[in-house]
Order: sequence, then structure tokens, then C-alpha cells
Amino acid sequence: AVDESELLTVPDGWKEPAFTREDNPKGLLEESSFATLFPKYREAYLKECWPLVQKVLGEHYVNAALDLIEGSMTVTTTKKTFDPYAIIRARDLIKLLARSVPFEQVFRILQDDVACDIIKIGSLVRKRETFIKRRARLLGPKGSTLKALELLTNCYIMVQGNTVSALGPFSGLKEVRKVVLDTMKNIHPIYNIKTLMIKRELAKDPELRTQSWERFLPKFKRKNLKKRKEPKKKNTKKEYTPFPPPQPESQIDKELASGEYFLKERQKKRKQMEEIKAKQADAIKRRQEERNKAFIPPKEKPVVKTKKASTEKKIDIEAIKEKVKNAKKKKLGALPEEEVKFKMAADEKKKKKK
Repeated sequence: AVDESELLTVPDGWKEPAFTREDNPKGLLEESSFATLFPKYREAYLKECWPLVQKVLGEHYVNAALDLIEGSMTVTTTKKTFDPYAIIRARDLIKLLARSVPFEQVFRILQDDVACDIIKIGSLVRKRETFIKRRARLLGPKGSTLKALELLTNCYIMVQGNTVSALGPFSGLKEVRKVVLDTMKNIHPIYNIKTLMIKRELAKDPELRTQSWERFLPKFKRKNLKKRKEPKKKNTKKEYTPFPPPQPESQIDKELASGEYFLKERQKKRKQMEEIKAKQADAIKRRQEERNKAFIPPKEKPVVKTKKASTEKKIDIEAIKEKVKNAKKKKLGALPEEEVKFKMAADEKKKKKK
């Protein structure tokens, strides 16, 4: 009896055997080809490295042609081509070359455990200025953020124009796509890098392979979200009814309802005159009230009675006289000249006696 968990897990260090001619001895039935255009600024580099491209693809029996007039690269299979997936890898190779990926990295796409992903980011953000800022955020200061992402995912990443080209293992490409799309959605790449670092450490523990890692991973929440200002006037939608609104009453309908329609002209005129006189009487009454306001005397304030000075606290004249006498006795300021001379003479006599 074999444990099911062992069957589901891939043993460490296992590699899929390489596809050889023995697996497909008769070759391919039809010729397949792919072509892609490249920008003008890549022409000089492609001219330089094209012999190397032909040599690498020749090992897999795939022909490569460079058309400088049309500005295109073409790859086609031959009669000797035995690997049916070689043309797909060759197609990815020329696509990456067109997206400014250097040849030193591109030729790795021909390996079995390496794949590529070209992520289009140009249409993810509306404003051009915002797009440039977020693309620069993905690169980081002096390319440090991109370098950290490359080390964690084991992928080569190239940011060029409106696309991000990634080259590496399938698991790494999945993480790269997630980080790139989150960055374009205004989520800073440092959060995803922290999560990748924790996952890298957790992957080393064999006991945690079958367990959920959610309790270890950080959960970042947006804190600086501004609340949307609510409008002062809220337009509330009325309930939909299939019936139209009632038609407003005309002047004739109102007269019919009140009975005025059946009155004679003489009666109508009399009624109008009565209404006018009633309005005039109200206006005269209001005018008279406003005129009479000037003749209404204002309310006088109540007279406040002044309190008599309390006789409880009597001034002690004798005590004040004693204070004045004491002050006169005290000698304030410097002594007069006669007293100073007298004191100096007395001090000299004392010195002579000694």
C-alpha cells in the first residue's frame, strides 16, 4: 500500500527526461513558422547577435531569418526538426529579442524548465503620469526593487516601454505577474516582496508543506483612504410607475369646482371688487400699525435704589495720628551735613585715644 500524499508530491531533485530523436524518429509532418516585428532601435543589436541566434536554433533544427527592410524576424521548422515544441520556444525567443531582452538571457528559453511571460501594462492605468510613476515604483531606487524580485523568483525581468518581460521557472513567473499587476493597481511591491520572503523561509520546513500558510503571511490594509465627500443635495430616485402623472387642472376646471363658472358677469365683477377691497383694507391696516409704532413710548427701566453708606466701619482718627507721629520720628534718606561732620570728629577722637 502506497500513501496517497507521496503520489501527489514530486520527489526532490526529479527532472523530466529530455525529448530526444528516439521519441519522434519520423519528424514533423508539416512546416510551421512564426514571425514578429521589432522596433528600429533594436536593428543594430540584432545584426550583431544574429549569427549566435542562428547557431543556437540550428542545434534544434530550426531556421531563423532576419529581414531588415521589413523589420521582422521569422523562425521556421525543417525536415530534421523532431521536437514539436521547439518552434514555440523559437517564437518566444524572437519575441523576447524584440522586447529588448539581451541574448545572454534569451537563449535560456530553449531549456525545458524555463518559460517566459510578456505582461502588457500600458492599458492598466489611464493617466500617463500615473503610469510612469508606478512603473518607476516597480524598478525602485537604482533598480533595487526589481533586483530583489529577481532574487526571490529566480527570474530575469526586463521593464521596457508598455511591457514587462519575465524569463524563468513557471512558479516564479506566476509571482512576477502578480507583483507587476498589483503595482499597477497602486499596491506597493514591497508588500509582495515581504510575503515572498516569508514563503521562501516556510518552504524550507518539510512539516509545513501540507499546511496552510495564511497565519504566517502578513495582511496589509490600506490606511490612508480618504472618504468620499457626500453631496449636499442627494437625488433620490422615485419608484418607477407605468402610469403618467395626473394632468394639472385648468382655470375652467377650477371655476367649475368652486361654482364661479355658472355666475353672471355682474356677479363675477362684484366678487372681484370685494376681493380687491378686502386686500386694500388689509394693506391700510398694516400701514397704520407701522405708523403708530413711532408713538408708542418705550418701556422705562426700573429705578435702582442707592444703598446708604454703612456706618459700621468708622474711621479711627486717633490711630492715624499715632502713625503720622511715628513716621516723623523716623529719619528717612541721607543725614544732614552738620550731623555727618559731628560723627566724623567723634570717630577721630576715639582713634587718638586708642
